[in-house]
Amino acid sequence: MQIHEKTLIDEEPHLDELNHVNNVQYVQWVQDVAEEHWLKNASSDILSHYFWVLLTHHIEYKNEARLGDSIKLKTFIVKNEGVKSVRRVEISNLKTDQLLALSDTTWCLINAKNHKPSRVTKEIISLFD
Repeated sequence: MQIHEKTLIDEEPHLDELNHVNNVQYVQWVQDVAEEHWLKNASSDILSHYFWVLLTHHIEYKNEARLGDSIKLKTFIVKNEGVKSVRRVEISNLKTDQLLALSDTTWCLINAKNHKPSRVTKEIISLFD
């Protein structure tokens, strides 16, 4: 399993009225780190032939993050099945390693030419193993 990690600092625009990172921000980070992982690994040929759409999204909030906290985003593919791929994202406090949120998303691979679901190819699977 190939893991992709990213670190960031919580900034004021990320906060809600309680001065915690807004739940919507976590969802945005999940999308951002998934896209970053895909773009980092996929060739220009693959990128021109396929894209992903989100089918389901489950996120569990475990602990709060506050302004200035260093955050680690860790993502990897849990499984591929047919046209679907399940991706996990773990969001944690970089300094304490405390888990802040855990997300599982199911993505569907789409053929860029006909906009129909496409089986996840062995080539794509190998990029994330």
